Amino acid sequence: MRSLLIILIMLFGFLTISCSQRVVVKRPAQKIVVVKRPAKYKVVRVKGKKYYFWKGRYHKRTSKGYVVVKI
Repeated sequence: MRSLLIILIMLFGFLTISCSQRVVVKRPAQKIVVVKRPAKYKVVRVKGKKYYFWKGRYHKRTSKGYVVVKI
């Protein structure tokens, strides 16, 4: 009877304790800031907003320079 009780306590202990944990880590979005725009760029207007296009990317003007955006 005593061994049965010990086995049940151990079984209960193993079932209630979980060793696995799921950790989700999010990385912050990487911003590319260009301080000075190149000579070859195009001004594009999308929904009334002004964007600059060069090297296959759209850029928006900010106080620190030009930031790559998705349109």
